[in-house]
Formats: sequence, structure tokens, C-alpha cells
Amino acid sequence: MQEEFVKEELIIDKSEYEKDEEIIKNIIKAKRDLENARKNFEYAQNQDLVDYYIYQIKANQSKIDYLIKLAKAKGIFVNLINEAEIKLEDRAG
Repeated sequence: MQEEFVKEELIIDKSEYEKDEEIIKNIIKAKRDLENARKNFEYAQNQDLVDYYIYQIKANQSKIDYLIKLAKAKGIFVNLINEAEIKLEDRAG
């Protein structure tokens, strides 16, 4: 069996704007992942799935907390993140 690996872009090669944009995108994705985990938790009927979704909820909440702390340190405000989320949803929809 051959495994396929995806090369990740080096963050060093990005401009400050691109780094800020990446933080915002990651916050938005983590928020969506958290919401999905919460919804799935509500409908989980197997104890193993309940445990899994609890883990997912905690992991995503920790990720969001870290990214928001990072964003605040860089001067990116939460209202800007919410505005960016709305703009990204408009593009997708």
C-alpha cells in the first residue's frame, strides 16, 4: 500500500497579511468543526461515538482558544474574524 503525502506550505514564505489571513481561516474552520462536533454529539447513540465527539469538541475549543489568543497578539480583532467569516460564506454560497 502506497501512502500519499501532501506537501504543506511553509509559513515562513508567507507575508504578514497572508499569515493573518491564514489565522482567520483557521479560526473559521475550527468554529465550523466545533459546531459539527456539537451537532453530531447530540445525535450520537453509541458510547464510543459520544466519547469521540466529546474529544472533538474539547480539541476544537482548545484550538479556537489558541488561535484567538494568537490573533489578539497580532492585533486581529474578533469582529474582523466574524466579518471575514461572513465574506467567505458569501463567496461559497
